[in-house]
Amino acid sequence: MAMWEQMTCKLQYLPTCTLNELYPDTFPLDIRHYLAQWIEDQDWEKFDVDEINQEPQARRLLDNMMLMLQDLSTRNPNILEKVKLQHISRKLCVFQQQPMQFVRTVRDILRKERQILGLKDMPSFTPYQPMLASPPAAIGTPLPSREECNTDVDNLVLKVFEIQNCRQNLHQLQEDLNWENQELKSVSGPNEFDPQCPDQFTRKNRIQQLEYNYSVCAKKRVKLLQEALCALEQCQSCLIHRIMSWRWEQHRATIGLQFDENLGPMQTWCEQLLGVNGNLSQELMLLKKDHGDVEQFHKLKDILDGLLQTLIQSSLVVDKQPPQVIKTQSKFSATVRYLLGEKMAPGKPVLLKAQIISEAQVRNLGQQGVMPNENVGELHNSTAILEHNKASKSTCATFRNMSIKKIKRADRKGSESVTEEKFALLFTTEITITGFESTYSIQTITLPVVIIVHGSQEINAMATIIWDCAFSEPNRIPFVVPERVPWKQMCDALSTKFMSEVQTQRGLDSYNLHFLAQKIFDQQDISEDFSNMSVSWAQFNKEVLPCRNFTFWQWFDGVMELTKKCLKDYWSEGLIFGFIGKQHLHVILKNKPTGTFLLRFSDSEIGGITIAYVEPIENGGRKIQNIQPFTKKDLDSAGLGDRIRDIICITHVYPDLPKNDVFNKFFSVPTPPHRDGYLPFKLTTVVNPPNNPSDDFMEMEALENIFW
Repeated sequence: MAMWEQMTCKLQYLPTCTLNELYPDTFPLDIRHYLAQWIEDQDWEKFDVDEINQEPQARRLLDNMMLMLQDLSTRNPNILEKVKLQHISRKLCVFQQQPMQFVRTVRDILRKERQILGLKDMPSFTPYQPMLASPPAAIGTPLPSREECNTDVDNLVLKVFEIQNCRQNLHQLQEDLNWENQELKSVSGPNEFDPQCPDQFTRKNRIQQLEYNYSVCAKKRVKLLQEALCALEQCQSCLIHRIMSWRWEQHRATIGLQFDENLGPMQTWCEQLLGVNGNLSQELMLLKKDHGDVEQFHKLKDILDGLLQTLIQSSLVVDKQPPQVIKTQSKFSATVRYLLGEKMAPGKPVLLKAQIISEAQVRNLGQQGVMPNENVGELHNSTAILEHNKASKSTCATFRNMSIKKIKRADRKGSESVTEEKFALLFTTEITITGFESTYSIQTITLPVVIIVHGSQEINAMATIIWDCAFSEPNRIPFVVPERVPWKQMCDALSTKFMSEVQTQRGLDSYNLHFLAQKIFDQQDISEDFSNMSVSWAQFNKEVLPCRNFTFWQWFDGVMELTKKCLKDYWSEGLIFGFIGKQHLHVILKNKPTGTFLLRFSDSEIGGITIAYVEPIENGGRKIQNIQPFTKKDLDSAGLGDRIRDIICITHVYPDLPKNDVFNKFFSVPTPPHRDGYLPFKLTTVVNPPNNPSDDFMEMEALENIFW
């Protein structure tokens, strides 16, 4: 049901006229919803709808669909749903005399859905598989290109010009009519029309032609207005979808996915649509003035007003998000931008207010439009003025020194901790737009934030944020996230986050990811296939790892911190093997010459890197030793390159590269004698012999000797 899941994300942004065209009365949207999987599994494309011999197969599909709907109705305990299913089942009876028309209808609906979703035309039995961690697939449809957007707006502007020309033609026709009627009266005088008089007859014919032309032009004017509103609705839906996609990409940027922060094109788009809305509003008012209470006027006016309110509301966005982990009593900042800032009515400054709201309040706001009336936290410096910057042409309110003094927690269930509780900042204001009379109350919220009171909670709070950003669905109920996710999806998130945090182009390879799976699932067999397994939130950051006092995320975060601060260049150049277990280590090093080594992240210590190398033993054999891990503190006193240079028992980095050639550029330059006479000293790493030679995995101690 992959395609239908994508369509449900898209439906709310489609104009009403498009929905009515897509799902006709004979095949309502409800059927597509209730039987989505079955519909997508059938091979509708195999039918030749003009081939009468295929009618029996088409009739069987129709009968099966009606039976399934009746079965759903029988089994549904909800009386309203039961009646609805019976009703839509009866709608299908219209196809019983023309089953091929039934096939054509369903086939055309699926084709149009693929077109809306930007999918290539394909047989309906081939399920669409979105790529993992792909924002456009997650949001439901690829974003339109800037050229397509410009074309849509340009066409809309041309429609407005056409309406204005039509109005002007009407006024010209009316003036011509008035003139001809006046002339007719002057020719005929007080007497009635005389058809025998050539002049009167000619003028009468001309008046009739003008009246006919006026009637045609008046109908065309109404039709053009209807078409323009439908086009505006479609164009604005596209814009709002782009804004929501921008917010989604901003959300996903937390785990390191690419994000284009530029709001300029969307601001231009907002301003253009506002201008079109104003022009159409003016044309509607002139239509009413010219023709009185036109039947369609109020309906069109309601649609236009609704579009205007949606546009004004959707144009408020959080440009610069606050930190997603906020410590109380600490300063933080955020920037809110209004894309219609240049169109705000001049005069009174527009004050933006910020407040903290809970997850439940966010949910009520999004689903029911209920503004929160209870403060769950005390937020300082919570107001800012929307100010226009002429250089950047942006209108922003910047909250530079916000801080949270205290926070009111919700009741927690079971083993939930304070670092799993999500909040958001709500920004509200009232806007008046030039050329429009009403004042609009608008608001926007930030991405979810976790509020902590102590620095020791930061890592666990960040785990909550990472899980939310990596695995939440677009258009979700705030802030719902799955309890379990596929391991493949977790692999994408971990690799992306690692590259983003370390600021490197080298991600995690299959060896690294396999070891991470071994660790999180506590499976030591290196041949295990984890591709179809799923990982839970508890495995990620609630349960400690076996024989350890830390969680998977705490350990992984420690590796990222160490790599970012001490090992970025080594990692980027592929000199660090990274995540690998000791079993796998034996497999790849067992046939290597003595002195071969590789660098791997410590399995037992948070934020450590160790050297595994091949060492000879007394009977002529070889064994693999692991040197005690180096931490950030160790590497701050002497870099990894110098430590590798000093350790004489390692000679070639895996697979077979001389260490002095590979690591030479990381060796420190000897310090010259100090001018005050003191001799320089250096720290040298010496590896002590193992205490237990029989232990293949004995970790050696790295000592620092001072020579002077």
